[in-house]
Amino acid sequence: MKIKKAYFAGGCFWGVEYYFNKEDGVLDALSGFMGGHTLNPTYQDICYKDTGHLEVVEVKYNADRLSYESLAKLFFEIHNPTQTNGQGPDIGPQYLSAVFVSNEEEKEVVEELIKKLEKKGLHVATKILEKQEFYVAEDYHQYYYQKTGKIPYCHSYTRRF
Repeated sequence: MKIKKAYFAGGCFWGVEYYFNKEDGVLDALSGFMGGHTLNPTYQDICYKDTGHLEVVEVKYNADRLSYESLAKLFFEIHNPTQTNGQGPDIGPQYLSAVFVSNEEEKEVVEELIKKLEKKGLHVATKILEKQEFYVAEDYHQYYYQKTGKIPYCHSYTRRF
């Protein structure tokens, strides 16, 4: 089995994690933080201090069964990639839309998907950033919707491809 990891920021990590964990071929999706300038940030840090981190989901997947492109497509279909100030009712810099790429191939895949969305008339706000250190969020953030039995309040599936 060829195991890889991908990193997506699409607003509150609870909803992003929820949808990725349901995808066949995904081994695990974890909530965490990436992109900032503070070592070992906590949820309180990213909410109340200027750490520069985004709420990010680390997706561990079986690359023999699932392509990076299909993960990136799902990402663009489970959040609003046109929102510039957060996601749904969650407003703030930690909720921005971004893909953290690990290599040039991933970057090209995301760029092509953004071009396709823009040809459909969407003004995509999603940033493409280089992968940085991933910090796993506190335990109470992991598998939030599975634990509570609730459903995402600011994420839903919208077919775009």
